[in-house]
Amino acid sequence: MTPTAHVALYDTLADWEIGHLLVELRTGRFTGTPWNVVTVAESAEPITTMGGLRVVPDVVLADLEPGTSDLLVLAGAAHWDAGGGRAWTDVARRLLDARVPVAAICGATAGLARAGLLDDRDHTSAAAEYLMAQPGYGGRDRYVDARAVVGGDLVTAGPDSPVQFARATLSRLSLASDETLQAYEDVFHGADARAYPVLMRAA
Repeated sequence: MTPTAHVALYDTLADWEIGHLLVELRTGRFTGTPWNVVTVAESAEPITTMGGLRVVPDVVLADLEPGTSDLLVLAGAAHWDAGGGRAWTDVARRLLDARVPVAAICGATAGLARAGLLDDRDHTSAAAEYLMAQPGYGGRDRYVDARAVVGGDLVTAGPDSPVQFARATLSRLSLASDETLQAYEDVFHGADARAYPVLMRAA
């Protein structure tokens, strides 16, 4: 059965933060394992991303159950910094409790911090100070100063690290070797042409 990644949709979603990951999941071009990429929102109404794309969700959040998902992807958006996102952190908790991985980047990490979901897991974000400003956050001792971090079933990254976010998530899902993932980062983040043949061997 083809695995499924659910992508959370909400207005002002930060398109660029999850683009690398979604392409690699959907195509499987460097992993050999294409995934279903399914968008999910709180209602069936279209959302408008930060880049101005109008997206109609495939399913609504009320229908998302742990048994139907192999990954939840949470991007940044304005509502996280406004203190919102509770519906998404609630479903993230349910999925994590069911051992379904959750990948969160940028402002989504703030929402997880407020929900206490970072307190007992290694994690990162834009900066430690960003999370420390979130009410309810008690995970300072588990903060890792890195571009992306895998903490059990949780992957986190800051807004400047979409390639590392993709790499860390693909690693957590065991979809590619360390050699392939290093080549992926070298090509798409470092523009290192020497890594291209390694990546092509994976393709």
